Amino acid sequence: MENIEIQLKAPNGRTVVLPTGLFINNEWKSGSAKRLETRSPTDEQVICSLEAASAGDIDLAVRSARAALTHASWRDISAAERGQMLHKLAALIYEHKEDLATLETWDNGKPYSVSLEEDVPEAVACLRYYAGWADKIHGQTIPTTCQKFAYTLTQPVGVCAQIIPWNYPLVMASWKLGPTLAAGCTVVLKPAEQTPLSALFLAKLVEAAGLPPGVVNIVNGRGQEAGHALASHMDVDKIAFTGSTMVGKEIMRSASLNLKKITLETGGKSPLLVFEDADIHQAAEWAFIGAMSNQGQVCTATSRLLVQDSVLPRFLSALLAIITRTVVGNPFAKDTTQGPQVTQQQYDKILSLIGVAVKEGAKVECGGQSLRETAGRGRGYFIAPTVLSGVTSSMTIFHEEVFGPVLTVTSFETEQEAVRLANDSIYGLAAALFTRDVERAHRVPQLLQSGMVWVNSSNDPNPQVPFGGIKQSGIGRELGEAGLSSYLETKSVHLNIGAKL
Repeated sequence: MENIEIQLKAPNGRTVVLPTGLFINNEWKSGSAKRLETRSPTDEQVICSLEAASAGDIDLAVRSARAALTHASWRDISAAERGQMLHKLAALIYEHKEDLATLETWDNGKPYSVSLEEDVPEAVACLRYYAGWADKIHGQTIPTTCQKFAYTLTQPVGVCAQIIPWNYPLVMASWKLGPTLAAGCTVVLKPAEQTPLSALFLAKLVEAAGLPPGVVNIVNGRGQEAGHALASHMDVDKIAFTGSTMVGKEIMRSASLNLKKITLETGGKSPLLVFEDADIHQAAEWAFIGAMSNQGQVCTATSRLLVQDSVLPRFLSALLAIITRTVVGNPFAKDTTQGPQVTQQQYDKILSLIGVAVKEGAKVECGGQSLRETAGRGRGYFIAPTVLSGVTSSMTIFHEEVFGPVLTVTSFETEQEAVRLANDSIYGLAAALFTRDVERAHRVPQLLQSGMVWVNSSNDPNPQVPFGGIKQSGIGRELGEAGLSSYLETKSVHLNIGAKL
């Protein structure tokens, strides 16, 4: 393929050299599908046009991953060497942090300071964590009888398809690649079609890190074509997906064709419970972070506030004071704390849900409107941070995931009522609670129907700690040892050492 790289002049003045093709078998190839255009959510202008994968291109990538799985250059290297490659990849990401942060902000809309100071370090930390795991994967010896030696082998699952979302493109790529490569699997990774740029830059670093051909393949494509081809491919052993519950169900159906192993991290409508004995200022600060970070585009966003009625006025006053510090605008501006939503589709959906909530009786405490004309000077998908009070469990917005900068406030009287309201959801991804009562801090998490609970904080994950949900928020876990185990198979060996028929 000729002219695989283009020079992009970013809004912050930085020139980034970016490949535009499909990264298959450590080579750049043209796509067979209609090209993808990626747009800046800040000004709605096309950033660049990229190659897109067809079902045939996906098949080529899967075959390359299968060949790499059995090739000596990957199969026979030591676990320690795999770890060293992951460490090298992490170091290269850090070395190119300004380029990656620029692409992430330009493509996604999050503030540049967040991309540079939060997302890139999180990606680096995740890869380093799994690099440390690579040479610590082992089986067991199991005592049975004196005439048998039984043991287990821990082996890679095989070829893994990975579909990542648009809200944290670089971070989600590291969450997927870290455990996969530490386990010795091979990968075909498809970025979200809305935010493909940082993954393409990452592909350049994969080769520089010394990973053999075919071990990591990165292909852009549309979900209905490339994503479906990956999920239904008969030679893929496992699929990991992060995205909406609706698409997760489609992935699950497609994966059933050959009983692929699956990890799904899907939607959420996470509650945050504030009890009357909480540190109210601390709770308000974390409530803001837990719901408004990343323009509210977080699957675990604790956007459903449940506040004990005795402290509701004081809490609401503290929260609104914090929200006034928000600066919505150009994400490359130094003082910006909230950028635009990622697409027109998301922008329209959020404003529509706010409108429905108001019609159903919610009160707008702040925000509730577009800031396109002021923050974007007539362009971009800017929405004011919004707080809706008086929300009840009968309202649409109490149950439907908004995925935007919108907080709803519902009051409760007792702990029992708070738990009932918190669990009144088809989702079960995350929850948070604020209390200074140590007994309640241990009791309530056991009652909440969610895969994760933060006590006196919100949305501060760590690579060492499992991440995932229950109910319609997904299947399986990422991060921690649990995330690694989903890429491993256990094989039992029974060795007869004396028994005769």
